[in-house]
Amino acid sequence: MSSLTISIPAKWEQYLKQLANEHQVDLNSVFSELCEWAFSNPEGKKQFKLWLDDAFPPKGEAEDQARATGARERAREEDAEEESEEEAHEDENYNEDIAGEDVNGEFNP
Repeated sequence: MSSLTISIPAKWEQYLKQLANEHQVDLNSVFSELCEWAFSNPEGKKQFKLWLDDAFPPKGEAEDQARATGARERAREEDAEEESEEEAHEDENYNEDIAGEDVNGEFNP
């Protein structure tokens, strides 16, 4: 068995230590058995890999996702900017149309 130091959230550390104490084994044995149970069959390994890839995409995929997300954000910003410009032009055209009307709403050039 190799030696490895890991950090786990306090609530899980507390829980696993409690289990280890209840069963009178050390924490390393609990982790070893947990890994054996989780990864002893191909389906368990496959499910864990799928979950891990989804939760923490491999480096190349994560970079691709970040680029795609950035591109979508830029497209949304551009659409919003274009819409805002169109509304401003509509307001200008409306104001120009109103400027040529007299009190009775008739157009006088």
